[in-house]
Amino acid sequence: MSDLDLNLLVALDALLREQSVSAAARRLGLSTSAMSRTLSRLRTALGDPILVPAGRGMVATPHALAIGAEVHLLKEAVQAVLSPPSTVEIREVRRHFTIRANEAFVLLYAAGLSAAVTNAAPGIRLRFAPRSDKDVQALRDAAIDLDIGVLPRDSGELRCQTLFEDRYVGLARVGHPIFDTDRITAERYAAWGHVLFSMHADFAGPIDRALAELGHVRDVRLIVPSFPAVIAVAAASDLIGSIPKSYCKSAATSHIKTFDLPVAVPGFNIVQAWHPRMDADPVHRWLRALIFETFHSMN
Repeated sequence: MSDLDLNLLVALDALLREQSVSAAARRLGLSTSAMSRTLSRLRTALGDPILVPAGRGMVATPHALAIGAEVHLLKEAVQAVLSPPSTVEIREVRRHFTIRANEAFVLLYAAGLSAAVTNAAPGIRLRFAPRSDKDVQALRDAAIDLDIGVLPRDSGELRCQTLFEDRYVGLARVGHPIFDTDRITAERYAAWGHVLFSMHADFAGPIDRALAELGHVRDVRLIVPSFPAVIAVAAASDLIGSIPKSYCKSAATSHIKTFDLPVAVPGFNIVQAWHPRMDADPVHRWLRALIFETFHSMN
């Protein structure tokens, strides 16, 4: 097998179909001498003359005739395996995809995305998994097909496409005393009790680091497990919250009011990430494009 040359299979098929060295050479775009050398290699490999002279032409040996149909099928199979994926008829596809995303993305875009998928590819089903962690191993293990959110720092070989840029904003209940002045200063902001979201019970984050540079420390009174919980607590108390601006679109905001943070906190990109083994998969590529288009059509 170490000496296997698949080009010999292609040449053998051409020789058996044409039963002529010169015609087989033209078929494959080779010179007649090159095809003659290939025929010699084939005779050695098969232990059979394959083609022999008959008057001005050539005829196939019994062995060559016996293997001709199988050779052709093998050649077609090899070419199919070693060719790019064929064009997919998306309406005929039957697959399901698991997408890991946060609550805001699901609330805002899941219905529109489902409708778009159903309209174009009724055989494709989507499953949204909670983004309870950012472990990239789930993509590597094919436990999920796409991860939508902030790309983890240890993303390694993952591919990603930016969907939008987000940033943090402050929020408090309507009528909160923090809104009694026209300008919310860092000092005034830090003076109030705060509620924040943290998966790991961290009492400090980028906002706290920005405040520290100005000599302020905010009083974090409560940690909750989700941004919607931050909104709910802030709406029902005097605690100040901070959430990504995108979450404001997915929540009932009649009882809260948002404001720009009085400190400089870097924004962040929301991306869709996938493992590179799915780069060329035509259906996965179609889904990625649809998510990108659906998101931008709704913004």
